[in-house]
Amino acid sequence: MPTPAQYFRALGAALLAASGAVAEPGYSPRQGQDYPDQVFWGDTHLHSSVSLDANLFGARNMGPEHAYRFARGETVTASNGMQARINRPLDFLVVSDHAEYLGIMPLIRAGEPAILENETARGWRQVLTGGDPIAFGRMMLDIGASYAAGKPLVTLPDSLPSPWEENNRIADEANVPGLFTALVGFEWSSMPDGDNLHRVVVFRDGADRANQVTPFSAFDSEDPQALWQYLADYEARTGGQALAIPHNGNLSGGRMFAPTTYRGEAISEAYARERSRWEPLMEVTQIKGDSEAHPLLSPTDEFADYGTWDQFNIDMSEPQRDDMQRYQYARPALQLGLKLEQQLGVNPFQFGMIGSSDSHTALSAVEEDNYWGKMATHEPSPERAGKLWGIPEAEMNSAMQLAAGYAAVWATENTREALFDAMRRREVYATTGPRIRVRFFGGWDYSAADLAGPHPALHGYQKGVPMGGELPSPPTTDRAPVFMVSALKEADGANLDRIQVVKGWIDRWGEAREQVYDVAWSGSRGRDKAGKLEAVGNTVDLDSASYANTIGDAELATVWTDPDFDPAQPAVYYVRVLEIPTPRWTLHDQVRLDATIPADTPLVHQERAYTSPIWYRPAP
Repeated sequence: MPTPAQYFRALGAALLAASGAVAEPGYSPRQGQDYPDQVFWGDTHLHSSVSLDANLFGARNMGPEHAYRFARGETVTASNGMQARINRPLDFLVVSDHAEYLGIMPLIRAGEPAILENETARGWRQVLTGGDPIAFGRMMLDIGASYAAGKPLVTLPDSLPSPWEENNRIADEANVPGLFTALVGFEWSSMPDGDNLHRVVVFRDGADRANQVTPFSAFDSEDPQALWQYLADYEARTGGQALAIPHNGNLSGGRMFAPTTYRGEAISEAYARERSRWEPLMEVTQIKGDSEAHPLLSPTDEFADYGTWDQFNIDMSEPQRDDMQRYQYARPALQLGLKLEQQLGVNPFQFGMIGSSDSHTALSAVEEDNYWGKMATHEPSPERAGKLWGIPEAEMNSAMQLAAGYAAVWATENTREALFDAMRRREVYATTGPRIRVRFFGGWDYSAADLAGPHPALHGYQKGVPMGGELPSPPTTDRAPVFMVSALKEADGANLDRIQVVKGWIDRWGEAREQVYDVAWSGSRGRDKAGKLEAVGNTVDLDSASYANTIGDAELATVWTDPDFDPAQPAVYYVRVLEIPTPRWTLHDQVRLDATIPADTPLVHQERAYTSPIWYRPAP
């Protein structure tokens, strides 16, 4: 039986409906408004001891459960025996262990009889317990050769529990809607000829659906189109949803954003539609370098040479050439996408941008003063910065690693569904670690009053589109797009130097062009005769690894109109926000650990954020 209150509410609603009257809005001003008003911080690319390489390089007792505990703010014991705790808890996490050899190495180390029936597994266990570095090197060469051959040397016996189902069980237990989101995922580690084509697969769903499939590995196929078919099959089979996130374009040997497919064929309309459908994001910054821009392609951009890794491909088997760089970085890829859309009618590179760590320690710790390294062998020690990253000829060491990055997601709530949906619509951005709060909207009639009012984001959604969106058609042919952008420093972090809008477009001759505009900056700085904005300054104390917020501003915001807009030319816009100079993790190690830092290692840098773009296409 309904209560009296329920009865009278139902009766009143029925009478109003019958009369055609419209119910008056309630007192609450936000009634009926449901736009993304919260930014959530997380890492979509983290490895635990379940991953083969993480386990081999020391992360032996750091499983997914430890990763979630650390991300939520608990203190855990790292692989080196130290206590580790994140400076500020994350809102979400994807433990993305490698699909290849998933869960194999912990079983070998534990001496699981069923897996040791395999002769190769027995040999590996002898290597791991024997401690012979030469035998270890040979084992690593054999593992690498198995990737090239497309056949694993050790597989999981059917009699043993599934590491994938265990991963999903742990994720479901860690997932607390509204408080902390544990997204199910894995990494597909395609590496043809040593070129990085890796993707992280993220599911919107929990174990009930994810357990109906097994992770797709590079042993199944190294072709991204085969991965997309796996995702399509998953959705058709389970009714769930999934997406893939490319990363480390900077180590792809010129293949990540090439105008050709894996098989070397020209991109077709069908391929472009598939890629746009399944890969709405890219990981633009992480420990293995930054993939926003390359100084060779952006010579007038003084901030383009940041975290540049351009010596070799991912397994360091082939040196990189200058002509590869155009197909490895986000900025030229966005421009190429515009050009391909003119030819195909579809943009294959219409992606948003996030950052994540790619840490193999189970620790999403990328703060400069709390950086736990790429592998367990790179966890804090006086020697870690000088350790060789790869081969001596590369002159690469661990000091080249970035303490980066994080993914910021604008969503209505902290749930799997809301975060995934925001990723799908590209309402996300990347940072190299600082939790800078950035808003970016595009439209045709924003004004300074929209930005100055009490609810600028509401005006942003009502009058235009957020980051990741497409500009609507202009109301008249003589209008230029107007962008509303704001940035707020991390609460206990560094002040901001400037906000820049990065524009890419295709000119009337079909050539890709770019321009970086300084649109808001701190202080009363001016421009020199060449139009270059004066540097913000530098307060870093090299003796104490500290800085002062006596320069820069806590918040920057502006409404900016493109002064060079041509309505006939397709264009793409994104925002880059720069902090004032601060100490790198290498300087913190030098001061706190008395570490010896390799010569010419950067000790100071300007951390940054990159928003997802907003696109403009001319009316047909």
